[in-house]
Amino acid sequence: MAELNAMMAWTFVQEIDVPKSVSELLIAGEVAQIAYKTIRDTAVVTNKRIIISDKQGLTGKKVEVYTIPFKSIIMYSSENAGTFDLNTELELWTKAGKFKLNLAKKVDIRKLDRVIAEAIL
Repeated sequence: MAELNAMMAWTFVQEIDVPKSVSELLIAGEVAQIAYKTIRDTAVVTNKRIIISDKQGLTGKKVEVYTIPFKSIIMYSSENAGTFDLNTELELWTKAGKFKLNLAKKVDIRKLDRVIAEAIL
C-alpha cells in the first residue's frame, strides 16, 4: 500500500474553467462541477468521480487518466492551511488505498469539501 500512497498524491494549484476535452470522458448523467490546474495537468470533479489527467514525458503528448469514483470512497478528511502552511490537504480513503490531494492556499478547500460531501453522503 505504501507504493500506492506515494504515487497517488497530487497538488491542485488553482480553480479553472472545466476543459471542453473532459466531455469525451463523461458518461450519461455525469456533470462536471469544478476543475483545477495541477502542476502540469488538470483535475475535474464531477457528480460521480474525480478525474485527474497526468501528462507524461517531455512533450506531454502521452496522458494517463486516473479516476477516483465517489462510490469507492469510504472516508475522507480535509485540513485547511494554518499560518505557516503552504497548502491545504484532502485525504481520501478508498477501497484501493489512501489518496492525498494537496491544494494551494488560494484554492477553496471548503468548496471542494462540499462537492465531495454532496456526492458521497
